[in-house]
Amino acid sequence: MSRTDLTEKQWRQLEPHLPPSPHHGHAYVEHRHVTNGILWRLRTGAPWRDLPPRYGPWQT
Repeated sequence: MSRTDLTEKQWRQLEPHLPPSPHHGHAYVEHRHVTNGILWRLRTGAPWRDLPPRYGPWQT
């Protein structure tokens, strides 16, 4: 976990407001990874292509 990632408490508060994971269709990246990636991008100001691999593909 990076210092820019959501804490467990923050995630528990946010998670109920996100849509459920689909049971069909293409594979998806977990909401928590995507959210942490977005927050990393906002906090660092770095380009999307520089997104660390732990957050999944930058194209997501």
